[in-house]
Parts: sequence; C-alpha cells; structure tokens
Amino acid sequence: MAGTVVVGAGLAAAHVVATLRELGYAEPVTLVGEEIDRPYERPPLSKAYLQGTTPREEVFVHPDGWYADHGIGTRFGTAATRVDRGARTVALADGTALAYDHLVIATGSSPRTLDVPGAGLGGVHTLRRLGDSDVLRDELAARSRLVVAGGGWIGLEVAAAARLAGLQVTVLEYAAQPLLRVLGPELGAFFADLHRQHGVDVRTGVGVEGFEGSAGRVTGVRVGGEVVPADLVLVGVGAAPNIGLAAASGLAADPARGVTVDERLRTADPAVLAAGDVAYAYNTALGHSLRVEHWDNAIRQGALAARSILGQDAVHDWQPYFYTDQYDLGMEYVGHADADDAVVLRGDLRTREVIAFWLRDGRVRAAMNVNVWDVNDQLRALVGREIDPRRLARQDVALDEL
Repeated sequence: MAGTVVVGAGLAAAHVVATLRELGYAEPVTLVGEEIDRPYERPPLSKAYLQGTTPREEVFVHPDGWYADHGIGTRFGTAATRVDRGARTVALADGTALAYDHLVIATGSSPRTLDVPGAGLGGVHTLRRLGDSDVLRDELAARSRLVVAGGGWIGLEVAAAARLAGLQVTVLEYAAQPLLRVLGPELGAFFADLHRQHGVDVRTGVGVEGFEGSAGRVTGVRVGGEVVPADLVLVGVGAAPNIGLAAASGLAADPARGVTVDERLRTADPAVLAAGDVAYAYNTALGHSLRVEHWDNAIRQGALAARSILGQDAVHDWQPYFYTDQYDLGMEYVGHADADDAVVLRGDLRTREVIAFWLRDGRVRAAMNVNVWDVNDQLRALVGREIDPRRLARQDVALDEL
C-alpha cells in the first residue's frame, strides 16, 4: 500500500497525520514540508514567542521524536514540486518521488508584500514562519522605531509586542479603521483606540507609497507626502493561499480563494484533499464555501481530512473561531459576519469587558467576548439563532437563557 502523503508540514498537516494514527490507520504516512522545522503553531509567533515569554520548544505541535515513534515518515526541508494524479505520485525537489493512495495538500499561505519602491530594503519584514519571528524578535531588541503597514491581526499583535518592548510604533492602515472588514467600524475603532491608549500612532485611510533607506537599510516610510521615520518595518497586509502545487496538477484553485474542496475537504479528484489555510471549503453550517486562516480551523480541518480518508461520516460544519491577545486585552470570536451587520453590545467598550454580537435580519451571525472568559461555548450555541437584540444586550439575562 502506498498510504497517505501530506504536503505542507504545518498545523493542519500535523493533525492529519496524528488523527490518522489515533483512529487506527495502519498504512504508511509521510509528511512533506519545505521548512526544516517539524510542525509548529503560528499564533505564538506574533504573540508570546515574539515577546520572549514562550520558549521555542513549546511552539511545536508534537515533541521531538513523536513522528518516528508513531511510524510517520518525514521529509522536512524538501519541497514538493509536482503531482502526477494519473500515476498518484508526488515529486520532490531532491529528485525522489512518493506514491500515494491519498494525498492531502496542506500547503498553507504566504504573506502578501507591497509592490512599492524600497520594498527590498533591509529591516522590511513579513511574519509567517518561525524563522521570521526569530529575526523580528532580535530586531525588536535592537531597534527603536517600528512602522507596521497594515492594521490586521498580525500587524496589531506585533505593534503590541513592540510597544511592550519599548519601541515607538506607528500603524498605517489603508481602510477607515483597523480590522474593518472583519469587525466593522465600531469594533475596528475600539482596537484603534486600544493601541492609541498604549502610545501607538494609528493612522487610517492611508497607503504606503514607498520605503526610504540608507546603506541598504530602511530609514522611513513614505505616506501621504510625509516620511515616517522607521528603523524597522513589518508588512502585514494579508496572506495568499499557496495553490501552486494544486493548480499545476489541474485541480480547481483560485489565487485568492484557495483550493476548492467539498464539505469533506475532497477535491474533484477523490484521492486528493486539501486542508487548512489553502482550502476553500464548503461549510454546511454557513451554506457556502470559505477559506479560513486561523489556528482552530487548521486543527479541525486536519482531523476532518483524516476522517474523510477513513470514510467516516464527518463534514465541515463548525463556526469559524479565532482569538487575539494584545496588551491586557484578550478576545475570542466565533461565527462569520460582515462588516455592515448590526452590532449589539452587552457591556461597555470603555471598560474593555464586553460581549459583541453581529446580527442580520434578527439572526446572530457572530459573537465576540472581550476580557469576558469561559463563555465561548455559550456564544457558539447562539450563532445562527434568531434572538431579540434587546435581550442580547441585557446583562441581567444570562447567556444560557437566550
């Protein structure tokens, strides 16, 4: 038996192989990844690991030796270059090829960059891999002025880490508020105010025009006819799914959406699945397909891909979930809302202890708890239900009573 080959040794891939073994899959399993490190979790890279409070060993999904102990072959530091779906083989950059009965494409995503003058200067960084976080952490210790291009989750988390490290920080966001497309204007403004209260210069409605430099090193960022001084820049303007391997093999894949799969993460080829950041997967709870780049989704889709390989009756039916930690604020979000949905608040944003609900046509589409803990399961149960907004806002009505 050729068994299962998983390409892309990230969090989703780690949970594919772990779930296969947990459920008794006895055939060969091989994990292929172009990074030299074994699978690790990415959230700490912009949070605790970047700040130096989480040791390196704790970011890995499994301990050293776990894969060998569980009979999982590993080809770390070796990229997959081509899939022959007819022969059911995966060619690797070292000239070898692996046969498969099932192939899981879990190639993740790559940071988008800015096509502006000076983008290649030293000190201009993106953050996606463990090595990126190592370099950025060293830079935070050696530099004094950081400019963050992009007010998304990674950008804001790095801004918080930099302020805690004592740097001057400027955030440049093209939209009217940070996180506008995810949270809408009111909650986007809430996060902008959080950073301003911690001394960050948050500028919205601006676009980066280029980077200035001296001796090959960034010295400033051009924006709105001004040069903002900087000896360090983080570009956090989103990520693109790594669809190259899938697209070259003739599978349906879009540069923005990812690799098209059904509710069981299967492509049009029954022997090939996709999971994690790269998967544009049909969600039966939402009634449409979407691509989710968050930690929880990678874990769940990794397990689902394994169950699909085993022929189990499991589908992509959960609400998306993500979280962030910035300064003394912790937040969890569940569901999938649009920026123009109506927002109902339970609590006061000024206290930074609040629950927010997003509604459309009286139905809860998403909920977020900010510094209010142990309620996410209750909020998850409310998503998708029609609830009177006045009751949602009343703190004297228990969540369980809704």
